[in-house]
Amino acid sequence: MRIVVTGASGNVGTALLRALRRDGYWQVTGVARHLPDRSRPPYDVAEWVACDVGEPEATDRLAEVFAGASAVVHLVWAIHPARDDPPMQRTNLAGSRHVLAATAWAEVPHLVAASSVAAYAAPDRWTRVAEDWPCEGIPHSAYSRGKVTFERMLDEFAAGHHDRTVARVRPCAVLQHDAGGEFARWLLSPLLPERVIGQSWLPLPWWTDLRLQVVHAQDVAAALRSILVRGASGAFNLAAEPVLSGADLARPFGGGPRIPVPRAAGCALAGLTWRLGLQPLHPGWLALADKAALVQTDRARRVLGWRPERDAREVLDEMAAGLRAGAGTGSHPLRPLARAGRLGLGRPTHQSQA
Repeated sequence: MRIVVTGASGNVGTALLRALRRDGYWQVTGVARHLPDRSRPPYDVAEWVACDVGEPEATDRLAEVFAGASAVVHLVWAIHPARDDPPMQRTNLAGSRHVLAATAWAEVPHLVAASSVAAYAAPDRWTRVAEDWPCEGIPHSAYSRGKVTFERMLDEFAAGHHDRTVARVRPCAVLQHDAGGEFARWLLSPLLPERVIGQSWLPLPWWTDLRLQVVHAQDVAAALRSILVRGASGAFNLAAEPVLSGADLARPFGGGPRIPVPRAAGCALAGLTWRLGLQPLHPGWLALADKAALVQTDRARRVLGWRPERDAREVLDEMAAGLRAGAGTGSHPLRPLARAGRLGLGRPTHQSQA
């Protein structure tokens, strides 16, 4: 079975390559803007094509790569791009249009795409939603609005190509140890050395009604593999148990005093320090964390036989260890953390999520 994976060098893509590498019978072509170190596993399992899916001419290039494939797994998404990266919408929306157009032209029979729980409208705070909940997004999050648009693109593709099988996964926050360097670049100010994470004296600001779901990247990869093996269609929520509280989130990251901070005040402070380039986290991420839907995973368990191997607290502990280590792999998105040059010197280091 020959499959093409766009964004194969990223967080989920790396985990999927690991899953497919263990099977030993897949023929995999990886597509990435920056090619990984192909001498290092799991990147050695694939043939590689360098392609920026957001480029205007990318459709023709992708169609050539997709020709003859049994499935395309579309994982490209600029989640929290740096200031000097290509514009977020160019990669995410224009790039996805190019991937869908190339998939249609190459007559690939199975399309599997990565969406997100961020696409869902905000329900009541502790309500868990199934895959039929409206994909109307969180207004103050660019990431959420982008996933809403992507969901509509997938709906249009499925409606216009009844002879194709279209599946999408909607995971919550996808974490793993080897993404520690990537998440440190997204989350941590250079004024806070990553080695202090988890120290017993470290005070942590939080709001008391925070709740969050997480899932390990390898468990997402297991769901993708099952979709490919079974030729499954439709949407699948992915999350580990249990739902995490603010106290659960604080435990692996610092043992010092918990400082209650109203969400509005936290967002205002994050916005100011983001604009000054003192830290990379735009307040749009806090709005998403506060409003994102909690999801049921019954359909993935029933249709795919999916069971996450790691519970949510284990995933969080592993992520904290990865952040402390600035962990990474041989790919550009998952490269280990380098501290130099991360202050913004009066302007944001990362693109706006407003």
